[in-house]
Amino acid sequence: MARQLTLLTWLGCTLLLCARGADAQDGSYFADITVEAGIDFDHDPGVEGFYWAPEVMGSGGAFLDFDGDGDLDIYLLQGGYLPESKNKNEKPNQLFRQNQNGSFEDVTATSGLGNTGYGTGVAVGDIDNDGLVDVYVANYGPDALFRNQGGGKFADITASAGIVDNAWSASVGFCDYDADGFLDVYVSRYLINDSTKKCVSDSGAMDYCSPQSFNRHHPDTLYHNDGDATFTDVSEQSGIASVGAPGLGVLCHDFTGDGLMDFYVANDGEANRLWENMGNGKFEDQAVLMGAALNSFGRPEASMGVTLGDVDGDGDFDMFMTHLIDETNTLYLNDGTWGFEDVTSARGLGASSLKFTGFGTSFIDLDVDGDVDLAVVNGRVDQGTPLPGANVGEFWNMYAEPNFLYDNDGRGKFTDISPKGGRFTALVEASRGLVLGDIDRDGDFDFLVTNSGSAARLYRNDAPRKGGFLMVTTYDPARERVAHGAVITVNAGGKSYVRVSDPAYSYLSSNEPKAHFGFPGGATVESIRIRWPDGSDELFPGVGPNQSITLEKGKGRKP
Repeated sequence: MARQLTLLTWLGCTLLLCARGADAQDGSYFADITVEAGIDFDHDPGVEGFYWAPEVMGSGGAFLDFDGDGDLDIYLLQGGYLPESKNKNEKPNQLFRQNQNGSFEDVTATSGLGNTGYGTGVAVGDIDNDGLVDVYVANYGPDALFRNQGGGKFADITASAGIVDNAWSASVGFCDYDADGFLDVYVSRYLINDSTKKCVSDSGAMDYCSPQSFNRHHPDTLYHNDGDATFTDVSEQSGIASVGAPGLGVLCHDFTGDGLMDFYVANDGEANRLWENMGNGKFEDQAVLMGAALNSFGRPEASMGVTLGDVDGDGDFDMFMTHLIDETNTLYLNDGTWGFEDVTSARGLGASSLKFTGFGTSFIDLDVDGDVDLAVVNGRVDQGTPLPGANVGEFWNMYAEPNFLYDNDGRGKFTDISPKGGRFTALVEASRGLVLGDIDRDGDFDFLVTNSGSAARLYRNDAPRKGGFLMVTTYDPARERVAHGAVITVNAGGKSYVRVSDPAYSYLSSNEPKAHFGFPGGATVESIRIRWPDGSDELFPGVGPNQSITLEKGKGRKP
């Protein structure tokens, strides 16, 4: 299934999905096409009046090409009644296949992906290198692993694969940490829930408990892929299980620059962890030493979603993560040596987020001008007075908030441009997951948003473009799959731009594993350099603007 270098100039798109500008007469950046596209999904957290903690944390979703036809499909995780409940009518997750006309069809019943666990997070990746993407479902309760059999069918191989997680899992990331060619699995674990614990809000009304109310946490789990569709839990021997914390968002990236993939975990109300890969199967937490454990005041924050991007154009990756109300979200700027600095307020990202609770997030070049802008989805976890525009039912209106868009000035200073966001920022809902992917193959990322207690929403990106784009897929023909975690550096118009190709970022979600670049004025790409996940580098020739390309490992030359 080896793929040659592919150059596609302004791919043909359907009238439904690719109607750029048709719905953006008012200048809105995003058009809500959920209903037209046929996405019929309402998240049910199973609220019964007990205020059980899992109800408020929501679930994520995924963009994936499960049938290998070249377009993106959608997988959404459902809640349903909790295991503690006396009610047992379980609700399945839903898989939507994209048709040739851009509409989506619910194919859950025939796919085998209708898992009825209490869904939280999801990861998509090819675990057996057969060219077909497989799916890991994280649950509150037993997790599930599904192997793609082709023909639109999945088989539940959880037991035979050795997946034994039966707790409260959150985000999941596929990542080949030992460079043996097979994708391993990192699972963040949230907390050990106590359904008998009751908490109240400041007003004295019953409300959801904070994670610190429980003070009991499972450690995260690291599964090593044994190469035969089985996994071994190496959490203890790797050192990952040496601490327990309420883990949520996860990143897999070479943070230390030594050619080995590390893990970063956003923890809710406790110090974040940066697990440095020591190269011998062991990991050591370097978050404090690297300045990424706490905020600038030396305090832990309620970290939820996390994303990676070069905000100041200096060629290294900075981090942004979302937090609870009264904490602000946080931007950690890479200092270019071996650490990070909290620069949130100085970069315009503090005040606007102070009174909101963020979850899913991503850097994205909205206007295709070469710098990464920022999107954040919000929703409370504590009761509050319903905000104007909240319309998701009496209960969830108390938790609903609008989403944010920020524009980057090219030097890492951000301005709130949420009024331009259309329904993406105008709707007031209890949003949780933010998933990115190019659903209409027009060269920009569209949004899938999951909401707690209400409908999932699909937004087409109609943002005006200031330049040309390049969409890059990194492919390893020896493994017949996308190279998770590859770093792509593009030289265009005398400048360098760096992106990472990996699906595991944001919150509880799996994104399309492509790297998107914008270039002011449509500059020609002079060269492309890829650092593959195993630490090797290759240089590829330049291309013209407005193309989607696939670059194969081994087809470039040594720099």
